[in-house]
Amino acid sequence: MYWGVGFASSRSCVVDLSRNQSFSLGLCGSDDHYSFYGYIITFPLQDYCNIMSGLGAESWWKKTLCLTGGALLAAAAYLLHELLAIRKEQKLDSKDAIILHQFSRPECGVPSLSPFCLKMETYLRMADLPYQNYFDGKLSPQGKMPWIEYNHQKVSGTEFIIDFLQDKLGVNLSKHLDSSERAVSRAITKMMEEHFYWAIIYCQWIDNLHETRKILSVSGPFSGFLKWILCHLTRGIVKREMYGQGIGRFSKEEIYTLMEKDMRSLSVILGDKKYIMGPRPSTVDAAVFGQLAQAMWTLPGTRPERLIRDELVNLAMYCERIKRKFWPEWIEESDDASYDNEDESSEDSLTPTPLQDFSLYSRTETFDEEVTENSVSYSQTPDTDYTGHSLFDSDVEMEEYTDNEQSK
Repeated sequence: MYWGVGFASSRSCVVDLSRNQSFSLGLCGSDDHYSFYGYIITFPLQDYCNIMSGLGAESWWKKTLCLTGGALLAAAAYLLHELLAIRKEQKLDSKDAIILHQFSRPECGVPSLSPFCLKMETYLRMADLPYQNYFDGKLSPQGKMPWIEYNHQKVSGTEFIIDFLQDKLGVNLSKHLDSSERAVSRAITKMMEEHFYWAIIYCQWIDNLHETRKILSVSGPFSGFLKWILCHLTRGIVKREMYGQGIGRFSKEEIYTLMEKDMRSLSVILGDKKYIMGPRPSTVDAAVFGQLAQAMWTLPGTRPERLIRDELVNLAMYCERIKRKFWPEWIEESDDASYDNEDESSEDSLTPTPLQDFSLYSRTETFDEEVTENSVSYSQTPDTDYTGHSLFDSDVEMEEYTDNEQSK
């Protein structure tokens, strides 16, 4: 009797790992994902056409083949174990606390490779809602990421999460907008999340896969091999989902043409405004930033990165503005990047430090004090002053400016 090794998921499917097949993982950042939690199993194989029996019971190379195959299957089982991160779950108390489940931080300093995870965390910071990150990689009961727990209620899908928090906590970033402006905000959000998004993940997981693999965060003795497996598995599911959505049926040039049209349209809508809908941030800004940040900081040298930095400078300034205001601990080597004809001289900046896996975050109670204590010095760009704040930030408190002057 001969045996194979496979993976059984909760969706009633078995993938044969011993026959050079692959299975799909939902790690491409979409709100629609498939769960990849399951069990490693063995199952009997039939001896088709008596091929194995014809090798002879006493063949030395047959024994060697069996031993080698067993070792490879054992290695595959171990690698799959590491890939799925099978571990005992920690019990979280979500009573009066927002638990944000999302993918782990990548190695490039960007908070997330998922536009939707970055959108959700940015929204919580904009709304100044304390939350606790949980990087367990476990999808919601609907198979989505990110998702939250609040008072033992589980909610998935960024739009439904925002509606839930508005109902439960009374926080609404768009309350200053009238009905017409809210309709425009929704239209912009859907353009970015239902159209532009597919071009971004195409660039991340298909056209620029080798760069994406470098910034994935995978630990363990076989991290390089695990990254390779993870990238190629994700590439397969992205291609399949893009084909089903429709945009994947077009050529590479056509996909980038559609992406460029979205970016240029967004640039016209933004104009010289501070945020998409005016001087104050709203919910649409969290959605737009989650998408544009992928082009700004995760796709070096690609068409979307060159377009946003070289031509659509107002979008680049917009991303920097949100990053500096709501992600003060996000410091990068590229923070001295210049736009237009900026003077090359700039003050020395701190050595970039990776984002921490915060157990609890509150913008007003945490990072305002942290930045002051560490005396962070930001390099200047055309839309920032010496403190690193945007010159368009009319809501910057004068107390902070006075404190900086007195500390000199």
